[in-house]
Amino acid sequence: MALYDQIGIGYDTTRRADPYLLSRLLHFLRPVSEHWHLDVGCGTANYTIAMREAGVRIAGIDLSSAMLSRAHAKCPPLPLHRGRAEALPFKAGAFAGAICTFVHHHMDDPAGAFREVRRVLAPGSRFVILNGTLEQLQHYWVTEYFPKATQKAAAPYARFETDNWLRAAGFTIEQTELYEVRDDLKDWFLYCGKNKPELYLDPEVRSGISSFANAPDADEITRGVARIEEDIRTGRITEVMRSYEWNGGDYMFTVASR
Repeated sequence: MALYDQIGIGYDTTRRADPYLLSRLLHFLRPVSEHWHLDVGCGTANYTIAMREAGVRIAGIDLSSAMLSRAHAKCPPLPLHRGRAEALPFKAGAFAGAICTFVHHHMDDPAGAFREVRRVLAPGSRFVILNGTLEQLQHYWVTEYFPKATQKAAAPYARFETDNWLRAAGFTIEQTELYEVRDDLKDWFLYCGKNKPELYLDPEVRSGISSFANAPDADEITRGVARIEEDIRTGRITEVMRSYEWNGGDYMFTVASR
């Protein structure tokens, strides 16, 4: 978790709750008035706080003390807990729903985490996940410039299938929904520059993205940024982006019920 303690220092410079993504999370979660909900891997609590402001009773849990410290500074009344998703410190049936955004591919044992989430959810509750898939990640044009970094980012996706692990944990898959990065995106995660390649030239943007912050080859990032800058200048970037186009979405909402 040292990586996220490091990222957490300046994370909120480029990462914030995106209004559209928030609206879909709320839509799928169907929060129950006066009942508690849980944000698993809440980080600096951008979406947790946004949900709270939307009237949802919600708590957050994360393993990074740096991120939790930042979350507490932003919203002192928000209930925050430090712990692993694979061993949630809550009693069975304590929550009426849960969300997990861009997190479970970082977990040591996602299957165990899903079982724990199911344990702490009341019957009939929903668990809403927002994450990418291996196939989606393989169609990101950033692979052209940062092959080692994206290969490392893809490795966790190659070892699990979200739907299968949810079912193995006892969940029922209710629905999935593809998400494509929009031009007005406010949360600058890995594929934030899908339509705005100039974003990757900003070191602050890269520092808030784990694939860059945890890259196996720092020189590759330097070289890749220089290549993007040159390709933007010459116009070649349009050709590169077009060569990776496909219709399978960039990320995926997965809605499961207990």
